[in-house]
Amino acid sequence: MTDRFLMCPPNHFEVAYVINPWMEGNISRGSNNIATRQWEALAQLIGQVAAVERMTPEAGVPDMVFTANAGLILGDKCVLSRFRHPERQAEEPHFGAWFRENGFDVLELPQDMVFEGAGDALLDRGQPLLWLGHGHRSTLECVPLLKEFLDIEIEPLRLVDERFYHLDTCLCPLEGGYLMYYPTAFDAESQARIMARVPAERRIAVGPADAHHFACNAVNSAGMVFMNRASKGLVRELQSRGFRVKQTPLTEFMKAGGSAKCLTLKLTEDKQSPDTGNMDSRSVA
Repeated sequence: MTDRFLMCPPNHFEVAYVINPWMEGNISRGSNNIATRQWEALAQLIGQVAAVERMTPEAGVPDMVFTANAGLILGDKCVLSRFRHPERQAEEPHFGAWFRENGFDVLELPQDMVFEGAGDALLDRGQPLLWLGHGHRSTLECVPLLKEFLDIEIEPLRLVDERFYHLDTCLCPLEGGYLMYYPTAFDAESQARIMARVPAERRIAVGPADAHHFACNAVNSAGMVFMNRASKGLVRELQSRGFRVKQTPLTEFMKAGGSAKCLTLKLTEDKQSPDTGNMDSRSVA
């Protein structure tokens, strides 16, 4: 099955407020023209291996371009996000309407429960497991309802560096059960949880330089890994695991704290079995 990704054109994108460290000093300092070119380049690259669905952008919600935060998809279900910051809460009805119009069963958490969708909730690609980041934007209080809604095991990971405020800024599940991540973005207990769940040969730890270029905020589909920027060493490591790496500048979006993964929401998500998506069993050109 071909992957499908939801993206929202950056017609109204700008850094208009500060809700994460990346935004500091960047209010009104971006270029929408450059952002549009960078967004289109990413959409075209992903479109070579997957279907890209574009939703209509809305004025007054400049971060709506970051569709990863819209909700959590599993099968035909969508758990709609409940944003922590008031600046983003106005996105919720727009995303909810899109999901309903496109056939998803939209599940809603209580208004006072904080959960920021596939920014903090990432499905593993080698086992039926949901990684949940908490500590900055999402809270552990949502775990029981997520389990009830989706019937999936959840592994919580505590984020401790405010620069890596969402899980998808520092952890990226990859096809074949691989996991790319920045260890120091997590507390010691969470690092131990990752090591306990993912064999050493499937873990790809990135260093500070790659992490700060949002290498972990990558999109993986059909053996390809799309990202803003990666060191030669990281590219070689990914290639040695059978992945092809495509780098495309996303500097305008990094001013707001986002990159490739933040700009996309995978719509074709299913629970993984240990044999599902195993790259070792197929060739990657």
